[in-house]
Amino acid sequence: MSYVGDGSGILFAEPGARWRSVSYGPGLCLIILFLEVVTASAVHWFALIFCAALIAGFVVLQVIAGRRHVSVELTDSILREGAETLPLSGIAAVLPERDENSWDDEDWESARALGELSGVPRRRGGIGLRLVDGSFVQAWAKDHPGLRAALTEALDRQRGTAGIDSTVGTTDSVDDPDGTDGRHSENGVER
Repeated sequence: MSYVGDGSGILFAEPGARWRSVSYGPGLCLIILFLEVVTASAVHWFALIFCAALIAGFVVLQVIAGRRHVSVELTDSILREGAETLPLSGIAAVLPERDENSWDDEDWESARALGELSGVPRRRGGIGLRLVDGSFVQAWAKDHPGLRAALTEALDRQRGTAGIDSTVGTTDSVDDPDGTDGRHSENGVER
């Protein structure tokens, strides 16, 4: 799913769809054909060939769409999500993951998703990014923890701050030594 350090400058990649899935429908039709021949029953040549071609044709369209619209690629200089490319120099910070225990949504969760789709694609996780201009966007990937780690590492390397957290400047409990930061828990009691 993800490729790291393969010599081509690609730090992370997800293809969106794989060409091997085109062979599943025709393979199933081939198994059915084999069973019909072995059992000496009527062989439905035309129906099986027609179904195999039809299924393969639809899956080819899905693979092309998947590779175009839900593929992810991260290099040393760009992040490409679907058909949208974002230079790493335009990213100010990778925001922390959503707190599962919090009832409040993070600012980045309602931000625009990268790519030309209306939101984060199904079966993919969002990653909050703060851009240099102060706005928020969502990057996404199936392996979103892997993309988060590769993106954070690439930004650190680009800025020459390896080992320093790139999420500096986000709100966390560092500013509040006792960890309460004046908020209440879900049941109304002070934290």
